[in-house]
Amino acid sequence: MSDVVNARQLQKERTRSALLTAALELSQEQGFAQTSLRQVAKRAGVVPAAFYRHFDSMDELGLALVERCFGTLRAMIRDAQRDPEVFDHIIDASAEILVEAVKNNKADFAFVARERVGGSEVVREAIRHELDLFVSELAVVLARLPNIERWSSEDVHMVSRLFVRNMVANAEEVVEMPEGRPDLEAQIREGARRQMRLIVLGFKDWRS
Repeated sequence: MSDVVNARQLQKERTRSALLTAALELSQEQGFAQTSLRQVAKRAGVVPAAFYRHFDSMDELGLALVERCFGTLRAMIRDAQRDPEVFDHIIDASAEILVEAVKNNKADFAFVARERVGGSEVVREAIRHELDLFVSELAVVLARLPNIERWSSEDVHMVSRLFVRNMVANAEEVVEMPEGRPDLEAQIREGARRQMRLIVLGFKDWRS
């Protein structure tokens, strides 16, 4: 009996993954707002009724894509924070993590880059919410850095938002980067490092 249950669960996960992949592909071709439930189901190789066993609507599917994208990046950053050596070199590590996360999940981040400014209101709001969460989580990390311990909470969040905006801009550059261009990848990674270092240079002389 358990084998049957496991097989059903595995098939359910495969169908859900196929729907997410189909939605990513179609949104890349025509935009998520212009993509219909029937198109997604057809591309995934399932009947429309099967769609509703996983998502109540296209908006809910869009929210799942946003959550998957940011969940990947957040998990990588949390893992890195557990390594004290990474924390000692947080700028270099952040640049590495960002480029690797985007490069290995390019379709997901391309979806966020497109929908952040031109998608449905529900998806745009979800992306804004995830970015705000990311700012808050990063602020907790930044508050441990030298010269920033006595800053006001508002100022810590301000500099955290600067970092996140910088990361978004660099992530979008990685998304647009052609395949097989390690020179461009190195250029983006080094640019991200330099930009973050420039922000950090202001820590010492800033007073809340």
